[in-house]
Amino acid sequence: MHPLKFVNHRIEEYSLQVDYDPVERTGKVVHNMALIHSDDLEQVIPLCRDAYASGISVSSMIRFLESGEKAGDYRIPEGFTGVITVCSSTIDGILLHKGVPLRPIGGGAVEVERRIPRRFIHMILFEHTTIDPLQVLASQDITSVNSVMRTGSGIILANLRECHMEAEPLLSSVLEELAANSFSGILDVGMPNTPALGVTVDPQYLGVVAIGGTNPMAAVKEKGFWVQTQAMKGLIDVTELREIREY
Repeated sequence: MHPLKFVNHRIEEYSLQVDYDPVERTGKVVHNMALIHSDDLEQVIPLCRDAYASGISVSSMIRFLESGEKAGDYRIPEGFTGVITVCSSTIDGILLHKGVPLRPIGGGAVEVERRIPRRFIHMILFEHTTIDPLQVLASQDITSVNSVMRTGSGIILANLRECHMEAEPLLSSVLEELAANSFSGILDVGMPNTPALGVTVDPQYLGVVAIGGTNPMAAVKEKGFWVQTQAMKGLIDVTELREIREY
């Protein structure tokens, strides 16, 4: 029998294996895997491109796998196309390797108004679930990712982690480095001892809200396409990914 593995432990496990260098653009990242019907691919690619252009996906790096291709030990079934996107747990890994201590808190849905994130309206704590919270929330038809892309207002998926206030200068430095290298994944960085988008953080800590890597697939699902998503599917070398604009 395998013991239950809660999501916070999976994030920790994967984060420690991330060795991606955002400047050199080399190394491994954590990825999500989604399946779509191959016939839908032509309509799905522009949605993924728009998600990155709108700043609501973690990274511009992506990969589409044809039926029969493999990612790790998983083979894409006949009639389907695999969509690999970068998981926001990659950011945890990068920050940890840069010496920024983090504590993953939970995943939820964030209300955005005129392109400004306002508050979490749903939150599932990582330590209390064995299924990725964003995977759960994306299946509940509560997002309006396309509305955010189109009008700047709606509901998107995001994760929350805590960082000790003493690490704030280093955190800011690393986040600037990420932003300059195709990672648009940070939604909000709170003030020390202040709630992060309405969620209380521990004393001496500040909240870091990251865009959920499953947002592009939530946008696809909202458009009525069949999608099956598995968050934190595994690790992949970035050399196996391409820029979304190349598709």
